[in-house]
Amino acid sequence: MKKITALLALCLAFALAGCNTVKGAGQDIQKAGSAIEDAAKKK
Repeated sequence: MKKITALLALCLAFALAGCNTVKGAGQDIQKAGSAIEDAAKKK
């Protein structure tokens, strides 16, 4: 029973870490897009 609980906790930790990584990448892409858009508007 302890092994199953530990495995589920580990899977949950990886899932949460993955979500944070994807969220952070999305924010970085959005910021890059905004910078490109601002540069295009200045021309």
